[in-house]
Amino acid sequence: MDGSDLASGLIGVDTKFGGERGGNAGFFQHRETNSVVKAAAAEGYEVVVLPEGAAGIWTPTVEHLWASELAGLEIIVNAGAIIVDEQGYDNVMIELGSEGGSILYRERMPVPVSMWQPWLALTGDVGGARAHFFANPIVELAGRRVAPLICYEQLLIWPVLQSALHSPNTIVATGNGWWTEGTSIVAIQKAAVVAWGSLFGLPLVLSFNT
Repeated sequence: MDGSDLASGLIGVDTKFGGERGGNAGFFQHRETNSVVKAAAAEGYEVVVLPEGAAGIWTPTVEHLWASELAGLEIIVNAGAIIVDEQGYDNVMIELGSEGGSILYRERMPVPVSMWQPWLALTGDVGGARAHFFANPIVELAGRRVAPLICYEQLLIWPVLQSALHSPNTIVATGNGWWTEGTSIVAIQKAAVVAWGSLFGLPLVLSFNT
């Protein structure tokens, strides 16, 4: 499955939020993605997958906004976000519903240098994304065993193999590639995920922001 399959109840939605909107997810971006989710619910989908970073910085205010928008809907949203604290941040997938949200997945391998900066600890500095190397290879999403892959992880062997060893029944792959315009980076990522799905005989749900 590439993108959606009504029979399975899942749909991956591509978006086109660029620049600061793609990175920070302001109010209007939330409203637009809320509208997309509601349209999918009206079509009968049970789970909507949104791209990496779709929900921006995860805060109680953002959670309340999404819970309010999803009130009365029988649908679950898997949305990319970042969780920020005084030491740095986690790149995550959030599971959202009318009751609020919870962290579904913490990225195992963020992009080195631009996101993952382990040398900062050696100098006493803070910041950068944390790498949860061997954590959460499989997550439960609406009763499905999902192999989650965010962005750079789709190009690496070990996150995929680690997930495959835990017998997933679906691969969910997300990315945020608005900054790659004019390159083939997103196309390469998608081709890699399709190849992994074919190798392990797993259906795919893809969701990218470009």
